[in-house]
Amino acid sequence: MNGRDDTTGRWRWAQGCAAAAAWCLPALTLTLPKGLLPFGLLLLFSTLLVPGRMVAGARTAGWHLLLAAAAALFALAVAFASSWILGVDPGEGDSRDRLLVLPWVLLWAWVLRPPLAWLWRGALAGLVAAALIALVQVLGGAERAAGWGNAIVFADVVLLLMVLAVFCRPPGGARWAVAGVALGIVAVVLSGTRGTWPGLLVLLALAVLGSGWKSRGRRFAVLAAAVVGAAALVVAVPGLTERMRLAELHQDIVRIDRGDHDSSAGARLERLEVAASAFVAQPWTGVGFAHFDRAMQRLPECRGIPAAERCRLGHAHNDLAEWAATMGIPGVLALAGLYGVPLWLFLRLRREALAIAGRGGCLRGPATAGAVLVVVFALCGLTQSMFAHQTTTSVYAALVGLLLGLALHEARTSAKR
Repeated sequence: MNGRDDTTGRWRWAQGCAAAAAWCLPALTLTLPKGLLPFGLLLLFSTLLVPGRMVAGARTAGWHLLLAAAAALFALAVAFASSWILGVDPGEGDSRDRLLVLPWVLLWAWVLRPPLAWLWRGALAGLVAAALIALVQVLGGAERAAGWGNAIVFADVVLLLMVLAVFCRPPGGARWAVAGVALGIVAVVLSGTRGTWPGLLVLLALAVLGSGWKSRGRRFAVLAAAVVGAAALVVAVPGLTERMRLAELHQDIVRIDRGDHDSSAGARLERLEVAASAFVAQPWTGVGFAHFDRAMQRLPECRGIPAAERCRLGHAHNDLAEWAATMGIPGVLALAGLYGVPLWLFLRLRREALAIAGRGGCLRGPATAGAVLVVVFALCGLTQSMFAHQTTTSVYAALVGLLLGLALHEARTSAKR
């Protein structure tokens, strides 16, 4: 089968489609209303072109593929078991179904090996598009840049593209990576989303401290200068504080102190308290997958007609709180698997590649990018239910699978040298 694929040209067509898909995934996700569709079509088409190689690749990928598949399947099983046990409608189950993309893309990347450079170029293109979209929307009168949907989802995906721009860069691509980060910051600021800032700070710290410079003092000096410069920019530029919603955050805190939770920060704090109570009351089943509002109904102000607006948000705005309250202890374990399994695999593959190559240097490559992406995604999940949205779930599953496949290939290639 392999030889027939080579002689008929199907193998070359499949590899070409894989390269295009690697570019489309970061470049078009935020650029088009259905930005993930081109990647999905290319993924399916290239897979069907070489089915024999995909089957053979499943055997050679080994336990890495099995662990990734187990993490995705366990999360799906817990979600639907929760719905079945409690007899509730599974709700937005299709967003969790997209987790199955993770092992599929891992296998696909392992077999077809799309160039990492194409993923990097796509990330830069996506950041350019995101910044332009944000500028057009805000200059057009929008209060917050939201792309084609949710402002928070828009900013979170921009942050993931910044991770790719920094850690998937080729040698000599540092200046382009800096430009990509600058464009990403513009888009994040114009989105008015505050939940991305912890992840952005981690990204910048790792980028500077892992830059490869021999002098640690120089690394810390650059990091300190960047922090001070950003703070000065916020103070100096008129309207930037309002755009970042810092004044609003202060007002929310004052309202919380007065017992008023009908604000952005207040609603989030209240939902964390509700989630904790729901988890304690039903630690093994939760209130039901995708039914966090059932827990909110325990609040007196959420029982009235009409109920307060914050009672109908649909999720906890925090992944850990959401999964614990709706699926109990199994949900917490499932979430830990979705984060922990890929992170452990990335760190292990990076360590294997470096040990074999006998080199250190700057933080770069698919394994490094994947590890940082998982950490940044988890940090975003502290202020948003990332897996409650189809876009963020799909992007996480696809990027983690793609980077795992490429990292596995890098480690195996290093071992053969």
